[in-house]
Amino acid sequence: MSQRHEFVLLASKAGVNFRQLCRRFRISPKTGYKWRKRFRAGGLAALGERSRRPQSSPHTCDPAVVVKVIALRQEHPTWGGRKLRRRLRDLHEPVVPAASTCTAILRRAQLLAPNAGVGHTAFHRFERAQPNELWQMDFKGHFATQAGPRCHPLTALDDHSRFNLVLAACHNEQTLTVRAELTTGFEVYGLPDALLCDNGPPWGGADCSCAHTALTVWLLRLGVRVLHGRPYHPQTQGKEERFHRTLREELLSQRTWRDLAHCAEEFPRFRECYNCERPHDSLGGATPLSRYRPSPRSLPAALPLIEYPADDTVLRVRSAGIVTFGGQTWQVGRAFAGLPVGLRPNAQADGQWEVFFCHHQLGYLDLAAPRVGKHQLRSIYALLPEFTGVSPAHQN
Repeated sequence: MSQRHEFVLLASKAGVNFRQLCRRFRISPKTGYKWRKRFRAGGLAALGERSRRPQSSPHTCDPAVVVKVIALRQEHPTWGGRKLRRRLRDLHEPVVPAASTCTAILRRAQLLAPNAGVGHTAFHRFERAQPNELWQMDFKGHFATQAGPRCHPLTALDDHSRFNLVLAACHNEQTLTVRAELTTGFEVYGLPDALLCDNGPPWGGADCSCAHTALTVWLLRLGVRVLHGRPYHPQTQGKEERFHRTLREELLSQRTWRDLAHCAEEFPRFRECYNCERPHDSLGGATPLSRYRPSPRSLPAALPLIEYPADDTVLRVRSAGIVTFGGQTWQVGRAFAGLPVGLRPNAQADGQWEVFFCHHQLGYLDLAAPRVGKHQLRSIYALLPEFTGVSPAHQN
């Protein structure tokens, strides 16, 4: 049901390629048109046998409004007055009280602590101008289950819309696991322009001389730029951190988790609520789905060939992660072992060559710089801001 609901909402977006969306959800266009027609005629209930809150009701007195506010609060125990009011409005209730009235109802019903909200101040965050310009991705802290295996929640968020793209109950934090979950997300939502992640594995940390790993090399081959947050500054991924807080307060702390299968069963329900129902304060009360649309860049069936312009000097990275050029040995990184990189002269600096992998510039070869030692390796990343510890050009 959650997939059907998400499909019809995305299909209603202006400019969305309907048949492409059907392929991503692995349904036929006939099925897609059927779901959309039923949804337009009867709303969510028409997609299947599923109860839902009435979209309209007769004129009611104040006590009935109180009952609805309390019921919605009991359904979502962490929501405050603003979210409850916006959700009642989105549900097209005939009488929607003010946010302050909703808060007062909660206090009278002893559903809100006297000091609730104290210490939480609004934080101004910057955001990308369009969906899919940047995704933020990270693991939420792992937790134990009753059956024994620990759950490692993997999450990905669109920077512009706060739309949750990936919420997976993983059994580890390894490269193959992350790649599989990203592949699933790419198949449905397409490819982003860039992915922001931290400096730990599997996105970084495997080779101290190189910021890239097998996972980020795979992303670069797909045409997805990889950005790393500044070390020891989790606020660089502030939207992810805030989503993790919501995930903990509204889901993880509310249940006792039996096993990974139980997590995999409950995570999609929370995700649908977060994307499609829960009003988001930083979006003016709108839902993340209302601001998101799929990327026009689809995941290719196979990795694109690595090609360079005819006038580039192409070198293959050796198993130790090095290349030899200009009589010197340069460290590129073991993640690129066996793969070709392209070199082209920098028109702005004599003796300096730009190093590319596919369409992404990795770094520079500076032949004019004095050598430090006869046999010392020189890094192609020495002139990059990331190498000097400066955070990437991204703000939250």
